[in-house]
Amino acid sequence: MTQSVVVQVGQCGNQVGCRFWDLALREHAHVNKKGVYDEALSSFFRNDLWNEDRGGVKEQCNIRAGLIIAYLNPQAVLVDMEEGVVNEILQGPLREVFDSTQLLTDVSGSGNNWAVGHMTYGSAYREQIVDKLRKAAEHCDCLQCFFLIHSMGGGTGSGLGTRVLGLLEEEFPEVCRIVTSIYPSAEDDVITSPYNSILAMRELTEHADCVLPVENQSLVDIVNKIKQMSHIGKPGSVIKTDSSVISGQGGLSGAEKPFDAMNNIVANLLLNITSSARFEGSLNMDLNEIAMNLVPFPRLHYLVPSLTPLYTLADVSVPTRRLDQMFSDAFSKDHQLIRADPKHSLYLACALMVRGNVQVSDLRRNIERLKPSLPFVSWNQEGWKTGLCSVPPVGHSHSLLALANNTCVKPTFIELRERFTKLYRKKAHLHHYLHVDGMEQEFFSEAVSSLDSLIEEYNQLDATKGRLVPDAPRLDIAR
Repeated sequence: MTQSVVVQVGQCGNQVGCRFWDLALREHAHVNKKGVYDEALSSFFRNDLWNEDRGGVKEQCNIRAGLIIAYLNPQAVLVDMEEGVVNEILQGPLREVFDSTQLLTDVSGSGNNWAVGHMTYGSAYREQIVDKLRKAAEHCDCLQCFFLIHSMGGGTGSGLGTRVLGLLEEEFPEVCRIVTSIYPSAEDDVITSPYNSILAMRELTEHADCVLPVENQSLVDIVNKIKQMSHIGKPGSVIKTDSSVISGQGGLSGAEKPFDAMNNIVANLLLNITSSARFEGSLNMDLNEIAMNLVPFPRLHYLVPSLTPLYTLADVSVPTRRLDQMFSDAFSKDHQLIRADPKHSLYLACALMVRGNVQVSDLRRNIERLKPSLPFVSWNQEGWKTGLCSVPPVGHSHSLLALANNTCVKPTFIELRERFTKLYRKKAHLHHYLHVDGMEQEFFSEAVSSLDSLIEEYNQLDATKGRLVPDAPRLDIAR
């Protein structure tokens, strides 16, 4: 059985990571009624024993099926340069599952400055970060993937987060690196977020195997849509205390906090993408197969995620939609986690990760039904990757996560570049970055040049849309 390690960096990364572990524990508890440490749990959790002979010290037990769960310990590293969020985790319901060897914090924060996170803290804590990553890797029998969760707008998430990404490539070059990046909205309250995002984008393009971009504004829109669905539900609809949530009802958390609903959507994205690694299925998809099948060119590794049906994220009883409708919804703009309409852009490849009571024949039928309306590049018309996990989300019959390598990410990057240019043209706030040791103005020009190049690559692909490239003439066999 393979294992993965989750690396949570910054306030947003740790809040999303906390919700992921919360919901993952609930999923496993729902399936694993006997409380036995099995292969499904071993993919993301260690089973620690309490050694009374050593004064009450947790020790990792041998990973084998059939052991009763003692102390589950997530395979995770938590990094933040201010203590607030990590302290909340340590004082909250998840305090029993993490230990101090997995945590790295400071007190002053990065001040919304990429350079402070990347240069200052990245250099000061480099050895400690590498040590914690190595220890996490040593606990794995067969390490398959690192999941990095961070935001792009702040200083620690964008700066230190991408520094950690570079260290992962340096220390574990053969291990897949999948990054979930939360992009700021245009109305973001961090004025310097365009600088931080552009500088982080260059690092993501160079060092990640796959990036799952998620926009704050899309999360807000989805949360509002779910709340609207709950308000127009049938009279007498009840709260499902055991379903996947946006509100935290039935979970480990207590009172709802401002960003809980948005964080839970991203946590559900991670639950779905890791489902094949955690549970059995008739058509399981290894995590390293995502990059292998969906990334035809190394720099174009931005995969647009969509979740359907949306009400699997809500605590409301609404009628189950038809299975075929679930597949159609996955390609509509209302279900994308960035503001994009993939059906009007060009697909390089697409993965469908289905959970629940769905047959391979259902998958094939819906792909054949949808193919005529989805423009794929001429050289990869059959660019579909599929996965079936037999365990559905808690309280529901089925769900679908679609990952699309699609040129529809281009407008997001163009908008980000425009916001960057407005600030950079006036050299506004630039001195805050240039005062940091090791930071030079060339980093800005190189970062925007990297983004320009990325956008141009998408432009070249878009230019081929609707233009059929004839197949090479077949060779005649001499007789």
